[in-house]
Amino acid sequence: MKLVTERPFADPEAAARQLVQLASSIEPVQDGRIHIEKINYPFLYTLKGSGTEFGAGIGCAVEKGWLDLHESGTCVGC
Repeated sequence: MKLVTERPFADPEAAARQLVQLASSIEPVQDGRIHIEKINYPFLYTLKGSGTEFGAGIGCAVEKGWLDLHESGTCVGC
């Protein structure tokens, strides 16, 4: 018997892939950048990811070169 449900974004790479998919569906606002809340909100509230999973996903996507995180932390670029 399982007492805990499996989290689809527990793997940072799975979370990163989902974040890249979300980012690619959003119209950039300035210099090809997307405000981070535009991908944060759907990840947390629509897809039911956690804040920890979001942070790990962003870190993984930046590490792999899939997203660029602005130095202020408020924007990402694809």
